[in-house]
Amino acid sequence: MKIGFIQTRPVFGAVEKNIDDAVKQIMRLDAALIVLPELFSTGYQFLSRKEALGLAQDAATGPATVRLSTVAKAKKAFIVAGFAERANKAVYNSAMLVGPKGLIGVYRKAHLFWDEKKIFDSGNTPFTVYNIGKIKVGMMICFDWVFPEAARTLALKGADVIAQPSNLVLPYCPDAMITRSIENRVYTVTANRVGVEERKAGGLKFIGTSQVTAPDGRVLVRASASKPQSASVEIDARLSRNKRISPANNLFNDRRRDLFEL
Repeated sequence: MKIGFIQTRPVFGAVEKNIDDAVKQIMRLDAALIVLPELFSTGYQFLSRKEALGLAQDAATGPATVRLSTVAKAKKAFIVAGFAERANKAVYNSAMLVGPKGLIGVYRKAHLFWDEKKIFDSGNTPFTVYNIGKIKVGMMICFDWVFPEAARTLALKGADVIAQPSNLVLPYCPDAMITRSIENRVYTVTANRVGVEERKAGGLKFIGTSQVTAPDGRVLVRASASKPQSASVEIDARLSRNKRISPANNLFNDRRRDLFEL
């Protein structure tokens, strides 16, 4: 099975254009699972909660869901995409999983970064794993990477692949996700964006370097730090399901839960 990412350069607030650009890239990418960045359709640097609510969409009926579901059906593929989700008076930094039959699931970001705490409600969805045919996939978003419990929970629930829509500005995540792969024996797909948003003093520069990592920690593909780019790689789910590190060591069976304080 081929999995991949699309690294974009969205224009803040240009929802229709950002969706159109992403759909064009999806149609060109040879992959059965495609991951888009965090907040791919809106851009990232909201000035207020009110602004975020104005650009957010309903998870089931919003334009991003409708368009991505249509292209997923056309390609017989599955797509993970980060978006601003409006639910009554709440607004979440969320990720959707869509497939040929439409919306499959939504994850709301658990660990909000920096000014996100002023904009978004805290995520209230569990870390869930979805069976999409040949593989099982779980979702986390950007800053969730710094909390190893997120990836571990998805791995314990059976994820072969962890999809991570991101808007990374700190330099540490690409290397940290190598560790997340090794310590859980899973594939990860980090889909980041590039470009600069200067809607607040200081602005934000996004670091690109989207990537796919393997259960043994290999970086199978890594994108540019500055240019939009798409890539896909062939994976073997048998590697992510084999938790044996040596003939005497199984990653999950050897966990000393009697000593853990978590």
